[in-house]
Amino acid sequence: MSFCPYEAPGKRALDWSGMGAWYTIGLFAGLGVAVGVVAAGVLGGRRLLACIVLGAAAGAALGIVLADPEEAAGAAAGGALGALGAAGIVGGALRRGGTRAGTAALVGIGAALLAALAFVPIVGYLEAVLLPAAAARLRLRAGKRYAGLRILAKD
Repeated sequence: MSFCPYEAPGKRALDWSGMGAWYTIGLFAGLGVAVGVVAAGVLGGRRLLACIVLGAAAGAALGIVLADPEEAAGAAAGGALGALGAAGIVGGALRRGGTRAGTAALVGIGAALLAALAFVPIVGYLEAVLLPAAAARLRLRAGKRYAGLRILAKD
């Protein structure tokens, strides 16, 4: 019998096996999203296909090293989706005058937050779905140009 100072007398210790594989696959999908975001930040969002391949490969490597093939597949999918979502945002920030180092640092901080949130059940799956969806929405809106104060300027 193992002794834990926080166990109530006569109560069973916490059993994590009830969570099942869905939690770890979602966790690694969220970690893969974070790795994909870092890949897009490192490559500067210039080459979309290279970002996706690097994000998927890094996610798969993370899953293989730390877990089973199921988690590696989740991490690879998350890495590809994270890179897909972040590449447009990073590319847009650089086109609008952001520096490479500053953009990479901010993207790294965002990726660390995504990795931390991945430990919450189901959030890793949500990250893998919502990040590319948000990026697609931003791409649709980016094509529209507004005159703003330029209409007041005299030629």
